[in-house]
Amino acid sequence: MKVTINGDAGELPDGTTVAQAVRTLTAMTSGVAVAVNDVVVSRGAWESTSLAENDRVEVLTAVQGG
Repeated sequence: MKVTINGDAGELPDGTTVAQAVRTLTAMTSGVAVAVNDVVVSRGAWESTSLAENDRVEVLTAVQGG
């Protein structure tokens, strides 16, 4: 299926979950937030939330610095 992740169009297998999509981008387990079609998906729902054709996914990671 076609999805857009962080502005880049790509293909993912049908039934891909938010958790699986996040793992394609980062190995980080904390400091990560995800929105699908402009709606934030709580971390507890990542494994059970499947993506659909043409979904827009934004994966944001916290950055430390100063």
